Amino acid sequence: MEQKYGFTKLSAAEFSQWLATQSISRTCLRVQQHHTWKPRYSSFSGNNHFTLQNNMKRFHMNHNGWSDIGQHFTIFPDGAIVTGRRLNSSPACIYKANSGAICIENLGNFDTGGDTMNAAQADSIFSTTAALLKKIGISTPSRTNVVYHHWYNGSGKLVYHNSGQKSCPGTAFFGGNQLNDFEANFLPRLKSAMSSGGVSGPVGLQQWARVASDTLNIRTGPGSSFKTIGDHGPLHYGSVIRVYETSASGWYRISQTKQYWVYGRYTQPVREAVVNTVDTNVRIGPDTAFAIETIYQPGDRVFVIRTKGSWCQVDDDQWIHSSLLNII
Repeated sequence: MEQKYGFTKLSAAEFSQWLATQSISRTCLRVQQHHTWKPRYSSFSGNNHFTLQNNMKRFHMNHNGWSDIGQHFTIFPDGAIVTGRRLNSSPACIYKANSGAICIENLGNFDTGGDTMNAAQADSIFSTTAALLKKIGISTPSRTNVVYHHWYNGSGKLVYHNSGQKSCPGTAFFGGNQLNDFEANFLPRLKSAMSSGGVSGPVGLQQWARVASDTLNIRTGPGSSFKTIGDHGPLHYGSVIRVYETSASGWYRISQTKQYWVYGRYTQPVREAVVNTVDTNVRIGPDTAFAIETIYQPGDRVFVIRTKGSWCQVDDDQWIHSSLLNII
């Protein structure tokens, strides 16, 4: 393990141990797969991980105007993983589709005719993705909790077909960037990297809550006089948090082991649910007359904000019929 420029470089073997020490305040529901396109394999000398990562950060901040590097992790041709954006901040990688996501950038150009992926990098992609899914409480990978950038349209909608957006993570990424390529090549290998056991819920959890304000500071104690925790916030609208303790004044402790608190007034309670049906239609309103927004698969985790009749709202403009959910 090495550190430079504020980044940490980890081997695939070190990554799981490092991840176990990390506290993620926001609830994550999916892992994004990308390729950098540039820098490419020709840019990698074998020991310039930090330089390339820092160059990407500078480009994202100076050219794109972002607050930080866009991705949470970059996986290099030798299989090394370099940290990027803080895990408690949403990535800046898919327009209008970053909430609840963790972003992996795989260094290289994996379009047809570009770089041929090294075995070490391929192995690291699967072990890293598997570790992240287990960390966020997902035991069964699917096309909705592991996603390719190419599947999104310009409005941030998951459409699964060529919508004129980027080819990312590459037209030759494990056989291609289409949904059938993912299901034939990527998904089986990822499943084999996952443990067969289920994932249990957090011990001592009182409830789940959803941030209802634009931003919500995390503080070192249950009151506005306590210091904010900059490396764990602020949380943003729509983030789902775990509540382990409630103070008499309405503050929520959102960490099992640390004094991380948010003001409950700026949240709303939600209920955890699991999709129970293949190709579950998610609609923009509480009726089959409304258009389909996206499609979920069995085992996908959602959070019910409110109900209307037999329909459950699981996000802004996303509704699922209650018969298609197992509410926990």
